[in-house]
Amino acid sequence: MTRITREDIMTAEPREAPDVVTLGETMVLLTAPHIGPLRHARTLDVATGGAESNLAIGITRLGRRAAWIGRVGDDEFGRLVLTVLGGEGLDTRGAVVDPDAPTGLMVKARRTSAATDVRYYRAGSAGSRLCPQDVDPALVRSARILHVTGITPALSTTARAAVRAAVAEANAAGVPVSLDLNYRKALWSAEDAATELRALAAGADIVFATEDEARLVLKAPEHTPVLDLARELGALGPTQVLLKQGSRGAVAIVDGRPHEVPLHRVDAVDPVGAGDAFAAGYLAELVEGGSVAARVATAAAAGAFAVTVPGDWEGLPRRDELRLLHQDDAVAR
Repeated sequence: MTRITREDIMTAEPREAPDVVTLGETMVLLTAPHIGPLRHARTLDVATGGAESNLAIGITRLGRRAAWIGRVGDDEFGRLVLTVLGGEGLDTRGAVVDPDAPTGLMVKARRTSAATDVRYYRAGSAGSRLCPQDVDPALVRSARILHVTGITPALSTTARAAVRAAVAEANAAGVPVSLDLNYRKALWSAEDAATELRALAAGADIVFATEDEARLVLKAPEHTPVLDLARELGALGPTQVLLKQGSRGAVAIVDGRPHEVPLHRVDAVDPVGAGDAFAAGYLAELVEGGSVAARVATAAAAGAFAVTVPGDWEGLPRRDELRLLHQDDAVAR
């Protein structure tokens, strides 16, 4: 196993401390270009995707600095991941090239215009071999925010330990921790997930979740009102809770007070990555020093942009593009 060098990425290694540090697995994404059963696809588009790196790209697109810690295989797919992340301005000094495991794969197809099917081929992948030794304490301590998700601890026992180590390092240094619950039922049982995610939420300052994820962690009844779910998550420890409701918008409770999150109506092309974009918008505005209203506005706008373009992160907006959601003219001249 080797850490990447300057020659392994296309851009020079950033020197400034990152605003946001995150860790997890980024995979190569194979997507069928047309609607229908995957078996009939004659070509597949090649891209990359991963919840944590999606968020990090969203942070850099909005003008802030982000660092990604993770593993890729010593293969062409791994080189693609590092090329893409470096090209988007991410600090990848914490990346590890693993010579003994392949880069993970994600395959996405649309069976109908409204149904997207995502399959993962990540068992034994380089990303799943993330371990505590991969977490640079100095990098975590230098951040303004550490962001983790519920995906990484589900990958393996060593990846779970890596997340715990990063959170412990951040807690000890007074670095705020952001957590997106991001429950993936294909990776672990609901019971195991609820236990681990509840513990992570207790050590987090900011939590992003869907209604279903909140109910899972809290073991709350189906009829529990959304605001009550947000407050109960806040009772675990975080002072900022954002519950995502898909096309119905979101609910935010910050320091015990509810805040309205604007809703944008857009033509959705690909829903994958919307939650990562939402979290990126919120955190980018937070490190920018924005008010709660500004944070939720940017979060909602970023989420709306993300779903209008195929791909997990390609539609993420730059700051000067946010105004386009409020532009009446279809053509900007």
